[in-house]
Amino acid sequence: MKMIATINPEEVESLLKEGKSLNLIDVRELDEWESGHIKEARFLPLSELEARLGELDKNEEYIMVCRSGGRSGRACEYMQALGYKVTNMTGGMLQWQGEVE
Repeated sequence: MKMIATINPEEVESLLKEGKSLNLIDVRELDEWESGHIKEARFLPLSELEARLGELDKNEEYIMVCRSGGRSGRACEYMQALGYKVTNMTGGMLQWQGEVE
């Protein structure tokens, strides 16, 4: 299995500041999402990922986000095995210095 690509929170923030359109998927649970998330992110909890995978386009690239990078890493492994293009945001929201809503 090939390595999961990674990106750090600073890189994500700078891409967003440059106006890049990123497909950020936040796989945390609802209480975590509500306590603060990246504005551009889409909420898709890991517990629902398998059931809702059809909502995601295999031609798009996704950056997976969670609290620390663990769950998003698991989501990446699962999705990559199914042919999705995914990158894990290492350090997760614990390392995120940008704005949250």
